[in-house]
Amino acid sequence: MTAKKSLLDIKKIENGTIVSPKGFSAAGIHAGLRYEKKDIGVIMSDVPANCAAVYTLNTFQAAPLYVTKDSISQEQKLQAVVVNSACANACTGEQGLKDAYEMRDTSAEQFQIPAHYVAVASTGVIGELLNMKKINAGIKQLQPANTKEGAEAFQTAILTTDTVMKTACYEVVVDGKTVTIGGAAKGSGMIHPNMATMLGFVTTDANIESIVLQDALRSITNKSFNQITVDGDTSTNDMVLVLANGKAENEMLTVNHSDWNAFYEALRLVCEDLAKQIARDGEGATKLIEVNVEGAATNEDANTIAKQIVGSSLVKTAVYGADANWGRIICAVGYSGVKINPNDITVALGDIVMLQNSQPQAFDEEAAKNYLQQEHVALNVFLNEGTAKGKAWGCDLTYDYVKINASYRT
Repeated sequence: MTAKKSLLDIKKIENGTIVSPKGFSAAGIHAGLRYEKKDIGVIMSDVPANCAAVYTLNTFQAAPLYVTKDSISQEQKLQAVVVNSACANACTGEQGLKDAYEMRDTSAEQFQIPAHYVAVASTGVIGELLNMKKINAGIKQLQPANTKEGAEAFQTAILTTDTVMKTACYEVVVDGKTVTIGGAAKGSGMIHPNMATMLGFVTTDANIESIVLQDALRSITNKSFNQITVDGDTSTNDMVLVLANGKAENEMLTVNHSDWNAFYEALRLVCEDLAKQIARDGEGATKLIEVNVEGAATNEDANTIAKQIVGSSLVKTAVYGADANWGRIICAVGYSGVKINPNDITVALGDIVMLQNSQPQAFDEEAAKNYLQQEHVALNVFLNEGTAKGKAWGCDLTYDYVKINASYRT
């Protein structure tokens, strides 16, 4: 089967979850870290899974990241991922690190697996210590199940200011066998990853080595999670984990496998789907903004410009107010740091061209306003410098963003 033909074998599973791949289960419970909502969750693999991870580039990395890195460094395998919300366990010094290791050890005891097969993650308020009495008691209540209810309980437990769960699932045919990839994520504010508070978890029953999976995740992250922004803030806790337990029993996937492109594309689609859901659920957001940049000299240039545009507060507020102020888009292109020819740029709002080869165009203001009132808005920029393309996703900036973050701790 050719790579091109195998891409047709990718299918989105509309009701798929983090436990759709063979051999995975999940759970989430209310441990009392929050008033009423679930606040501790777990993803479990029946067997140790090969894994890959990317982390925040923030200098202040939260304690759970150090513990998870330590776990993965020993065998490049994980079997359980335990996550708490309400408290980020970041900037908490030696005690915070001690608490993260205790969280790992309690989980290992609960699930009867080696401690280094456990990853831990935390999300919530920075600078506060974990309530370990509630954490330990909560972990001991976790009973993972391979059910939709178990998956939704986990997805609920990891949320903070999110208004909806984020989930994605795709199937792909590898060696004639069905490989499933499921994902769950959280993030609404502090979203401007460079690998929000942003956490992403992906499971797959594919048979693939950790080193190959790591290279794929790093590449895909730069096209998905690293191309979203809500407010320009990179969290202390950003992390994306992928677990691959091999239960699909395909031949070992490598970049030379005939179905590699299909698997890579399916994994990319899961990550992009989750990333776009995070961007749309930005704190106070009413719209998803997608920026498409074409005709760049390099893909990196295109991605840089796209993210600069979607991260502009002036662009975001113009979209919120349904104001077709294309000058704000041009300004963002100009200060992106990318070398361009300012005399040959085209800007369009969807299909409505406002600037053609750097010449302003007459356009229907009412049509533009109506377009900007849609839930999904596309801003398209053509640079005429080359053939490279890039995308980025974000959301509009509303009054509610200020309200939410002015009283985050209260």
